[in-house]
Amino acid sequence: MTQPESRKSAGDVSSPAEELRVAIGGFVSEFKTFSNQIQSRIEQQETRMTQFERKSVHAASMARPALSVGADTEVSHRKAVSASLRTGDDDGLRGLVVESKALSSAVAGDGGYLLDPQTAASIKSTLSGTASIRAIANVVTVDATSYDVLIDHSEMGAGWANETDPSAETGTPGIDRITIALHELSALPKASQRLLDDSAFDIEGWLAGRIADKFARSEAAAFIAGDGVDKPKGILSYPVVDNDVWDWGNVGYVATGVDGGFDATSPADAIIDLVYSLTAEYRSGASFVMNSRTAGTLRKLKDSDGRFLWSDGLANGEPARLLGYPVLVAEDMPEIGSDSLSVAFGNFAAGYTVAERPDLRVLRDPFSAKPHVLFYATKRVGGGISDFAAIKLLKFGIA
Repeated sequence: MTQPESRKSAGDVSSPAEELRVAIGGFVSEFKTFSNQIQSRIEQQETRMTQFERKSVHAASMARPALSVGADTEVSHRKAVSASLRTGDDDGLRGLVVESKALSSAVAGDGGYLLDPQTAASIKSTLSGTASIRAIANVVTVDATSYDVLIDHSEMGAGWANETDPSAETGTPGIDRITIALHELSALPKASQRLLDDSAFDIEGWLAGRIADKFARSEAAAFIAGDGVDKPKGILSYPVVDNDVWDWGNVGYVATGVDGGFDATSPADAIIDLVYSLTAEYRSGASFVMNSRTAGTLRKLKDSDGRFLWSDGLANGEPARLLGYPVLVAEDMPEIGSDSLSVAFGNFAAGYTVAERPDLRVLRDPFSAKPHVLFYATKRVGGGISDFAAIKLLKFGIA
């Protein structure tokens, strides 16, 4: 072998360091390629999982019962109302307007916000259970500003006929329309901001109790003696006439025959006359209405055989009865006095109508009574006699 050829062979042999460097470079290159492939596969898998989750959530929401959706909306509404009452944060309520078409017409910032259904139902239940004519009257819910009652004063004519004789023309009933206007009833309870900040304080329960108490007292007074101006018209605000000459548009009364009291010899006669001044079609569902002092007087009355006219309820919560008819004790009825109309008797489900809107709004006012927060609660309600033949009064007078 010649010397140049020997040198050429020696140059082809790499040093150990060079071989290690080349090997490491190849390994790094292959590892990067492998890593990129793994990352690409992970991203593809995540994309598939995200698409699957979206499809699953959509399918679940489509399969969810409507009642569950309504319940979720109700819970959200209550939470949003609670936040608004405590801190004045109305963002949750405004968000419900966007999310729920059912609330879009019920949430109005300029007139306050609707109370959540549970709180509103608590107030309504309290009003229905109070000692007010509402408890025995015809209560209707309307979405308008008034409620019309149609009264048929006469029965449609009828006659007998056979197969051959021509039928006679029957009479046409007379219809009268009574309009009951709705008025705004308001309450203005207040609480300190420190109390509202206490998470243990039941703001909804407290507010429901205060509103129900004020509404109940205002309604009860109006249904008895309201003059109909910006409030319901009470049963004692209509013209009254002796029942012997009664006509439509007036309330008939029966006199006791004694000014400011009962006849000393036969005190029960006036009560019996009052009961039978009402026709049989109304007596089956009739009730007495009087205040506590009048009730105390009447429960002492006896008939000619010495039996009490009054009997207490046999079961818990059952009303007392006078001559077998239930007694509603309404403290807004007048005391017994000269020519007073202290006892009413009638079928109030037919004779008196309470009309109201279903919504109950609350407006938070943190400025007018600092450091307290005022809650301006409003609802619309009206009331009036819808059948003048269904209610009679006892007058403590000679005639």
